[in-house]
Amino acid sequence: QVQLRESGGGSVQAGGSLRLSCSVSPYILSCMGWFRQAPGKEREGVARIYNDATTYADSVKGRFTISKDNAKNTLYLEMNSLKPEDTAMYYCAAVSCGTWSGRYWGQGTQVTVSI
Repeated sequence: QVQLRESGGGSVQAGGSLRLSCSVSPYILSCMGWFRQAPGKEREGVARIYNDATTYADSVKGRFTISKDNAKNTLYLEMNSLKPEDTAMYYCAAVSCGTWSGRYWGQGTQVTVSI
């Protein structure tokens, strides 16, 4: 059973930065992704990674960077130039490669961006 645990969320002012981490056990999978869900909205894919290939939602391109450290079994999401519309619960997931279809999910970590 794959287990995922996110950390690193918090409250920041607009323009600030946060780095989210996702610890995966027993080991990180090849295809991983970050998703978010804002109140009253559907969950959306933010970024995904397959080996060195990355894909981003248009809304975060140039501001967010997804990466993973296989040795540490950890997935990261570096978020810069944060905007109030980035406020959401952020989830990491193991995904079916090349898709936004999550197979295993973490519990989520809250990100709040204030003006």
